[in-house]
Amino acid sequence: MEGPDPMPAKSFIAQLRTRPEKRDDMIALQSELKGLVFENEPDALVYELFQSEADPDLFQVVATFRDEAAYEKHMHIDFHDRLVPPILECVAEDMKLEFYRSLP
Repeated sequence: MEGPDPMPAKSFIAQLRTRPEKRDDMIALQSELKGLVFENEPDALVYELFQSEADPDLFQVVATFRDEAAYEKHMHIDFHDRLVPPILECVAEDMKLEFYRSLP
């Protein structure tokens, strides 16, 4: 049996409620961010945007990074700094953000 992973993956789930008139902007901005993450961040293992079937203004962003360093790189990469402020301008209320660690 192997020991615990010394650098467990770091994940977050962000819940965003969009103002209805900004829904299309949110989708476009998040889609651009998702594409850039996959093109430029090989240690971003998952980056997905989900829209609620019951409430089209409710979104979940689920992301998993190989380790803390990959997460920190994501938080400071140039396109993140460019896209996140206009994404936050689309939200109707404070984003709910939870962090998770992978388990063996």
